Amino acid sequence: MFEFISSLNPALVISLVLALVFVLTFEFINGFHDTANAVATVIYTNAMPSHIAVIASGICNFLGVLLGGVGVAYAIVHLLPVELLINANATYGLVMVFSLLSAAIIWNLGTWYLGIPASSSHTLIGSILGVGLGNALISDIAVADGVNWQKAIDIAISLVASPLAGFLVAGLVLLGLKWLRQHSKMHFKPDQRLQADGKKHPPFWSRVTLIASSMGLSFVHGSNDGQKGIGLLMLVLIGIVPAQFVLDLDSSTYQIERTRDAAEHLLQFYQRHDDSLGEYLSLGKNGNTEMPKQFRCDPAMTGPTIAALLNDLKGVTDYKQMAPEVRPQVRRYLLCLDDTAKKVGKLSSLDSKEKADLDKLRKDLAATTEYAPTWVIFAVALALGIGTMVGWKRVVLTVGEKIGRQGMTYAQGMSAQITATAAIGLATAYGLPVSTTHVLSSGVAGTMVANKSGLQFDTVRNILIAWVLTLPVTIGLAAGLFWISVQLFV
Repeated sequence: MFEFISSLNPALVISLVLALVFVLTFEFINGFHDTANAVATVIYTNAMPSHIAVIASGICNFLGVLLGGVGVAYAIVHLLPVELLINANATYGLVMVFSLLSAAIIWNLGTWYLGIPASSSHTLIGSILGVGLGNALISDIAVADGVNWQKAIDIAISLVASPLAGFLVAGLVLLGLKWLRQHSKMHFKPDQRLQADGKKHPPFWSRVTLIASSMGLSFVHGSNDGQKGIGLLMLVLIGIVPAQFVLDLDSSTYQIERTRDAAEHLLQFYQRHDDSLGEYLSLGKNGNTEMPKQFRCDPAMTGPTIAALLNDLKGVTDYKQMAPEVRPQVRRYLLCLDDTAKKVGKLSSLDSKEKADLDKLRKDLAATTEYAPTWVIFAVALALGIGTMVGWKRVVLTVGEKIGRQGMTYAQGMSAQITATAAIGLATAYGLPVSTTHVLSSGVAGTMVANKSGLQFDTVRNILIAWVLTLPVTIGLAAGLFWISVQLFV
């Protein structure tokens, strides 16, 4: 599994180990920073003892990472422009990863220490954007080209919309529960339950729902947030040991054939739409027909790029048989063709059916590049799961008592958790990173408003300040660290 290490010089081995430790440290911190939100309601309402809750949550996070796929992982990776992904050397890749992780870890630890439910998703995305912008400034390229802005906008919409949806939907769910069972004990707070019945735990069905939704929230948190760590680990491995990780060397012959067929069908698709795409892609008789000596990702080079890719894949049935120096080249072609196809898919000249066909071809193109080895998934799952079992108390108190003017009822906890679980699960299915912290916290706030409990504006203000500051602070911090590191080491 780790045979590739023997081919590296000692300096690269040390760098690789440090980079892997940094990524897993981030996931460990993410575990106790974000997952406290997943167990806050069951602990606060005494539905589960705290030690059992965090262990069960850790296990569910572990399973969520294992079973969650890699869609969100590569949504994070593709925040960086394709030029940076295909041209970064080992040193540049290390500087990039260390800079963004250092910025993310500093901000996560600071907000955790203050007990503020800040978002690890915002933190990581801000750090990646900072590196992209820092690279643009250093490389004298336009800031508009320094980051994949379309992907950034898509993610920003999901990060902003999900808390708003959490606030509204959780409030509506609570109102529905009050309408259906107005006098039920599910609307008690833990101290009211103790005074009325002398019982410490919630009513049976309320307790079952709280536990099930908490574990569901832990699972979808693992499947969404855990993938971000997978994406970071793959950035590290591809940057340091490209020959081993730029392509999935365990790809079957069928998967390789799918990739080759996708490239051929992509060219045929473009040729069928030559009247509307020919000028943009330079596919006509007067277009470019040869690859430049220095590869560049340009829509006008689509024809030569497809030809070069098909030439490299000709007769290949196993990537392990491909020369190590050719593998990074194949990945460059695939990433570039996918990037161009994504841009073509946004052109108004194509109808919805044609865009759907193009999306299918893109998935086949990425079949052997968007992957993660089993040991990477296990390592991230383990780091996130162990982190869940540490340091949860600060955030539990904030979620349970400091968002509303009154303590949380059982029904409020259920409403917020069910809403957060559904929202994060849907986002993961569509490959969109969202913030567990913000979705749950806004859900709790929504139930407080719906319950006419009022909000503690000092806490809400602190959460909103962290929400507003996370992106600019981490962007600036990561860009600064990246600039300094490039000056010192590159």
